[in-house]
Amino acid sequence: MKKFHMIINVERCEDCNACLLSCKDEHYDNTFPGYTVPQPRHGQKWINITRKERGAGSLMDVFYLPKPCQHCDDAPCVKKSDGAITKRSDGIVLIDPVKAKGKKQLVGTCPYGAIHWNEELKVAQKCTMCAHLLDGKWKQTRCVQACPTEALRMVYLEDDEWNALARQEKLQPLNPEFGTRPGALYRNLDRFTKAFIAGSVTAAKNGIEDCVEGARVVLSKDSKSVAELTTDNYGDFKFDSLPENSGEYRLTVESKEFGSSKLMVKLEDSVYLGKVIVS
Repeated sequence: MKKFHMIINVERCEDCNACLLSCKDEHYDNTFPGYTVPQPRHGQKWINITRKERGAGSLMDVFYLPKPCQHCDDAPCVKKSDGAITKRSDGIVLIDPVKAKGKKQLVGTCPYGAIHWNEELKVAQKCTMCAHLLDGKWKQTRCVQACPTEALRMVYLEDDEWNALARQEKLQPLNPEFGTRPGALYRNLDRFTKAFIAGSVTAAKNGIEDCVEGARVVLSKDSKSVAELTTDNYGDFKFDSLPENSGEYRLTVESKEFGSSKLMVKLEDSVYLGKVIVS
């Protein structure tokens, strides 16, 4: 059985909110019987974008994480809804607007915070993956259609095809510790969930401090090498995709022309070490 899935590329999201606005355009003041009642104009974001800044100074980056309903295979909301929320055979999870009437407790059943309460209509609501459009032979949801950077993609695949694509593109689930087997997976999720250690290698030559290109930089932990790279023409290096709060690392910098330097780094959040001077 083919299922709908969404692929979200963290590196491509620019926080333009075209996805959110297209969702509002589709669902505000519109009723789709059997799918959902109107979404409120304010207060609900069926696809919410959060921001994360990493590092500091000249080696700092910013990434954005679009987070719609994950349309999980093992959805806690389905299990705890007494039939008000169901998962279709094509992978889409829907809240029945009639059966969900007055059941505010449904909001708390989603570990991702994707279910919202419509106070005016007294009903729980969330992203429907534009099921009314897909059932009408649309190929994409409104948010995917509106995304100018193609950070959002829709695919309609058999399970084995989906699993093969996930391996090929190194897709990751959001919050795997939830154990929900989400139908939405992310590319480059490490940019949001992991940390980096970065710095700029410099040295003095003829009394003038300058960048050191081509220096060998080795990152190790517990006496074992974690990664190795060489500095670019600005003397910069960056070890990414490291677990946050992962403790102490040893950094060794070696330059054939200028000498070496060693230092210990305690990693909590992403860190920019600034100048690392070799002599």
